[in-house]
Amino acid sequence: MKWIGVSGSWRKTCPELQHDLQREVTAVLQRGDGIITGGALGVDYLATNLALQQAPDGSQLKVFLPTSLEIYAAHYQQRASEGVITQATAKDLIQQLLIVNSIGSLVVNLAETILNERTYYQRNTRVINASDELLAFQVNSSAGTQDTIDKARAHGVSVALFRYTVD
Repeated sequence: MKWIGVSGSWRKTCPELQHDLQREVTAVLQRGDGIITGGALGVDYLATNLALQQAPDGSQLKVFLPTSLEIYAAHYQQRASEGVITQATAKDLIQQLLIVNSIGSLVVNLAETILNERTYYQRNTRVINASDELLAFQVNSSAGTQDTIDKARAHGVSVALFRYTVD
């Protein structure tokens, strides 16, 4: 089984991205390979949902978090209270991660107690180190997705890049 990293933007999406993501991730899962996500909103959330639908036992899914699930969940609840994301969005993500954790597909970094750009980018490195290939869905040249693409290329991991411009 190959493990395919999935990376992408969380702030913005478009119908074309969602279509491409569903097509590409479904193809990976149907051929019997697995996906790795970073447990974020947007692309990660959608890809994780597809993997859970295909293999509810988690056999085709790994989700890497930059911190413990408790710290991660508190961070997203805080972001919702700040109005950066909605309460419903935070609740949906946390619920998804609780399911992923319950089936043993969650990989957390217990050494980190804060979430910032450095810890998110470290998480990207961990995703790439565990991936045989990368599917990247980049909206408006997002920096986090670009970080993952650059790391994949530097480590000789092949990248299938899908780019989108969204206002």
